[in-house]
Amino acid sequence: MRKNLLRIANCQLPTVRSWLIRLLPVILFAILLSWWFWLPDPLFHDPTSTVLTDREDRLLGAQIASDQQWRFPENFQVPEKFRKAIITYEDRWFDFHPGINPVALARALKLNIKQGEIVSGGSTISMQVIRLSRKNRPRTYPEKLQEVLLALRLEAGYSKEEILGLYASHAPFGGNVVGLEAASWRYFGVKPNNLSWAEAATLAVLPNSPGLIFPGRNPERLREKRNHLLDLLELYGTIDKQTCDLAKDEVLPGMPLPLPQLAPHLLIRSNREGHKGDKIRTSLDHSLQQSVAEILNRHALHHRANEIYNAAAIVLSVNTGEVLVYVGNIPGNGTGRHGNSVDIIAANRSTGSLLKPFLFAAMLNDGLLLPTTLVPDIPTQMGGFVPENYNRTYDGAVPAKQALARSLNIPAVKMLQSYGYHQFYSLLRNIGMKSLSKPADHYGLAMILGGAESSLWEMTGIYASMARTLNHYLADSSGYSKQDFHPPKYLAPESSGIEPEEIEQHSVRTSEAVFSPPLDASSWFDAGSIWLTFEAMVEVTRPETEMQWQQFSSSSRIAWKTGTSFGNRDAWAIGVTPDYVAGVWVGNATGEGRPGLTGLGMAASILFEIFDVLPADGWFAIPSSTLDSLVVCRYSGYRASSLCEPTDTIFAPERGAETGSCPFHHLVHLDPSGKFQVNSSCISPSVILNQSWFLLPPAQEYYFSRKNPFYRHLPPWLPGCESSSLQSSIGMIYPKNNSHIYIPVELDGTPGAAIFRAAYRDPEGVLFWHLDETYLGSTSRLHQMELTPAQGWHTLTLVSQQGETLTIRFEVMGKGGR
Repeated sequence: MRKNLLRIANCQLPTVRSWLIRLLPVILFAILLSWWFWLPDPLFHDPTSTVLTDREDRLLGAQIASDQQWRFPENFQVPEKFRKAIITYEDRWFDFHPGINPVALARALKLNIKQGEIVSGGSTISMQVIRLSRKNRPRTYPEKLQEVLLALRLEAGYSKEEILGLYASHAPFGGNVVGLEAASWRYFGVKPNNLSWAEAATLAVLPNSPGLIFPGRNPERLREKRNHLLDLLELYGTIDKQTCDLAKDEVLPGMPLPLPQLAPHLLIRSNREGHKGDKIRTSLDHSLQQSVAEILNRHALHHRANEIYNAAAIVLSVNTGEVLVYVGNIPGNGTGRHGNSVDIIAANRSTGSLLKPFLFAAMLNDGLLLPTTLVPDIPTQMGGFVPENYNRTYDGAVPAKQALARSLNIPAVKMLQSYGYHQFYSLLRNIGMKSLSKPADHYGLAMILGGAESSLWEMTGIYASMARTLNHYLADSSGYSKQDFHPPKYLAPESSGIEPEEIEQHSVRTSEAVFSPPLDASSWFDAGSIWLTFEAMVEVTRPETEMQWQQFSSSSRIAWKTGTSFGNRDAWAIGVTPDYVAGVWVGNATGEGRPGLTGLGMAASILFEIFDVLPADGWFAIPSSTLDSLVVCRYSGYRASSLCEPTDTIFAPERGAETGSCPFHHLVHLDPSGKFQVNSSCISPSVILNQSWFLLPPAQEYYFSRKNPFYRHLPPWLPGCESSSLQSSIGMIYPKNNSHIYIPVELDGTPGAAIFRAAYRDPEGVLFWHLDETYLGSTSRLHQMELTPAQGWHTLTLVSQQGETLTIRFEVMGKGGR
């Protein structure tokens, strides 16, 4: 039986051996495959700091990682000085071994056996990378074997530079500082490429024992290690003796330095927009960012005396739309009471007068207005809406471009009433004002005076789009397509997907580092309308604040606009040149208004200081192909009629020829002395003098004549002649016909009185007032009367000494109303 079993076993043995031989390659392949996929990908899963740099990779700020470590994102570009220092100190044969150094391992094993415990690991930099990725597990022989195998695998899949980059990015440098880049900034305040030999050597010795030796702790031991490394660098010929001696004289760093915080609000914004834990290279300019922040901080010292605690500024490149400066707010006092953490650039605030240039350009573009056209500027009430000019005065009528330059409110409302606020609302949405979240009727006519909200981000983007259209009009002389506007952008191309070749191909500016290709012209206005708008915005005529204006100056010609919200809550200033758009906001993030908080008084001075630190700029070329010469009435600014004299020739958009002719020049018949109006019923036609006369409606004439000495009132009628006046001599200023009014209530609760005002062409004439056929009295020179009519509809009649009559109807809605 036993012999049979042995015979069977001996027969089967070659079969088993053959089977094992065939299976061995499979087993080896499986082992090799397991070894290959054993290495995690990615190797590290630690959270990283969000790091913000400028266009030239200069640090603007960083936010600590979620595990409270200063650990910058991985960077495989290790500076040469640190590379030589760390290899000399940690792994001199790094460039030659396959991941392990057998000699070092044997030496470490011998030492450990001699000491009876593990005191040396013989680890290469590759093995240390593995150990760091495995979170420094306890030192055991099985763990060391795994590190050896994984280090070999690491070398098989990564280049030497990548391995060194992983080590430099994840090595501990003491405290909560991890990685070379974070250590370089925290200990020396410079980027790794700018480290000296002494600084590079200091950092190279830290990962070996970061818990015992780091800046601010055990300085003598740290100095000893650093100098020893410097001696080794000299010994191996990396540096000469003089460099070594000078490096040893450099002082050691003290406690960790705070990181720069030049753009903290943009850092938070980039986190919110999906870049948390990334290194974000922005389009910002470090020097400009610092200069503008200093300007804001300097002005903040004065603003705080008036309890104004917040300010923000942004600067864009017109041609590329890149953000060059982003100061979202000024630093607070640490209490958090004044909202200094709020990013004002992205916050929607009442726009004040910032939308007026868009309306002006739109009406020019559509042939509804000429720059010189007179626009009414008289007391106005539209239902419960009573707009007023900031200076509480009236010009009667004012050229549209002057109304824009002086930021007059009543002419702007009159223009919007003519253009239509529904149409203007659609235009604003199309040109990029996406903050309009409610229907047009919610804003109404008040949207032109700050009834709508927007942000510095949106407003500067729209102004930049307009300027870009002017810059590109020659390249697109065939016409303009109505595209969406281009919003600002703060990411450099490597963060936004633009290829370097494309950047090089499109970068045409030489005065600054342009990262993005120029944007296409994108505008709902033609170039001619924009140019005329910017020309009006350059005007320095500000009669009500002339002394204040004179303090502003700049080396560049700037089209600029200020805005002040109702209740003095927001002060804006935006300026435009061919290359730059700058926007400034001053106020309180809490919304509290303050006396004197105006765009002109607070924001404009900052704006002009910002332009003073920007490179000198030229001015927009005249887009002559989109402008026509047009003859206009010098007095009315309308297209000249046959009666207009004198006349002027102006530039106007192509559709300017569609505007109406002058409605204010009339043919007046005078007696031979020229002192009286006459007609053929009282004097022979052969002696009548026919003369062209510039004549405004009574209400406009009342205010216009006081500010314009050239204005001539119509002569009186010759006694005995029958009046056939071209226009009524009586005009109602307040209230208008068919209007609805409220009677105010005094502080003590008693009914107040409404002041009714009229205008009369005859400066010496008398008007007789009647309310509901009841005689009230008469007025001369100043035609106004305090009345307290009861609730309901009423009829007011004014009669002149010559019998001319003006009748209006109005409704009193109640007392104590709006």
